[in-house]
Amino acid sequence: MFLLIGSLALADLLAGLGLVLHFTCAYLLRSDSAQLLTVGLVVASFSASVFSLLAITIDRYLSLYYALTYNSERTAAFTYTMLVLLWGLSLCLGLLPVTGVNCLAEEATCSVVRPLTKNNIAVLSVSFLLLFGLMLQLYVQICKIVMRHAHQIALQHHFLAATPHYVTTRKGVSTLAIILGTFAACWMPFTVYSLIADYTYPPLYTYATLVPATYNSVINPVIYAFRNQEIQKALWLVCCGCVPTSVAQRARTPSDV
Repeated sequence: MFLLIGSLALADLLAGLGLVLHFTCAYLLRSDSAQLLTVGLVVASFSASVFSLLAITIDRYLSLYYALTYNSERTAAFTYTMLVLLWGLSLCLGLLPVTGVNCLAEEATCSVVRPLTKNNIAVLSVSFLLLFGLMLQLYVQICKIVMRHAHQIALQHHFLAATPHYVTTRKGVSTLAIILGTFAACWMPFTVYSLIADYTYPPLYTYATLVPATYNSVINPVIYAFRNQEIQKALWLVCCGCVPTSVAQRARTPSDV
């Protein structure tokens, strides 16, 4: 889990760096070759961010479905394989503009994000929609597993619905809803807009839909890091040299998924 969160943090950091460089090259330097490199970095980093979110979702599902065997060498090998695949695929997507899949030679094929072609942006947008559907299905399965586990615990302890187990389970489900809702709210506007618009549309519309997508990279650390007990302890140690008792003694709950 920490490897995947680290991958997400690196991807979001590169996404912010890529956006700054692309803005500089597109509107200040006005260099086509530099634009190809920076837009490639933006595509690769945002793709890695989305793929990392999907990998975290898969990891959380497997940690619940295979709870007894999750902490094994096989899980570590699977995690490294996911990291290699997601970053390899992201780099391939980012290299497409540099290798010739761009609209510099034919302006009419440009998308709302120059120099990406309409076909290129359409593939990225459709891929996002497919990944979103897969994440939605996995989160539904995660909620079912968490609810079933909490119900079994309640039966073993002769608890009714209004128990701490039910409260923590409801908190876990609400956390998953926040994760998925934030992801959809940030990326859906640009995804839909890029499918219906082209280079003739005002750039202001592109920025208005792309800015929320960048917010996802800002919100990700809050959702995935600051809500995690172990990372909270590490941050307290780094910043203050100590861990508050309330953080150190807090027990893990289903919301930690």
